[in-house]
Amino acid sequence: MKRQTSKEFIWLIIDDGSTDETKLLVDKWINEKFIQIEYHWQENQGMHGAHNTAYELIETELNVCIDSDDYMPDNAVEKILTFWERYGSNKVAGLIGLDAYTDQSIIGTKFPQQIKHSTLFDLYEKHGVTGDKKLVYRTELTRQYPYPLFTNERYVGLDYKYHMIGKQYEMLLMNEVLCCVEYLPDGSSRNMLNQYRKNPKGFAFYRKELMKLPFASSSFKFRQAIHYVSSSLLSRNWRFIKETPSKGLTLLAMPLGITLYFYITAKTRIA
Repeated sequence: MKRQTSKEFIWLIIDDGSTDETKLLVDKWINEKFIQIEYHWQENQGMHGAHNTAYELIETELNVCIDSDDYMPDNAVEKILTFWERYGSNKVAGLIGLDAYTDQSIIGTKFPQQIKHSTLFDLYEKHGVTGDKKLVYRTELTRQYPYPLFTNERYVGLDYKYHMIGKQYEMLLMNEVLCCVEYLPDGSSRNMLNQYRKNPKGFAFYRKELMKLPFASSSFKFRQAIHYVSSSLLSRNWRFIKETPSKGLTLLAMPLGITLYFYITAKTRIA
């Protein structure tokens, strides 16, 4: 962050319950007074809980989340501010840029040149874009739709908030790399299944909300219903039929949802 060509930003660090010497290291950076840094420690709540806290504390017009293992190219902040000054307004939710690997190759695909703005949902479901992207949101919007916290769980899909915002606003598209990502070797599908197993209430909430999206196709909602059934069974929520936003779709999805439930329980175990 010290190498950014523009220093017009605040680096807000949310320490989600670390027990190492992170605070001592951050205090050293703060005392250097080279860039503005704010630090906040909290009991571990998972990534979505850290996002909740960040959105409460952010004071700037725009915000972007950078994971601890990732970094922004040296001119990323300058590019964001220049682009927003030229095209930004309160008629859009923010902008979407590209993620790249550390060798600078683009993750997934770039945005279609003829598309200048889109919701995150349409970007993937309608325009065929693939791969992780970097989201830059107007802060006043990200304070809406806080992620729920479930006892003994540490995961709720971050896209929940983005799709809720997408009901009202589109995002500007910026075909520029804003973040370089290092995917760790342990980020495997098996670990995602373990997340699924350990956080069934969070997964069920996420899938149920996606089933409500007014612009989603029937096939998309059916996929969410399958996962909703599976997650509900994992959390031992026997009221899931009563609580579903679409009883018919959920009943239709039950055979596949039950199959997925057995697959996950067979492939994972909780220590």
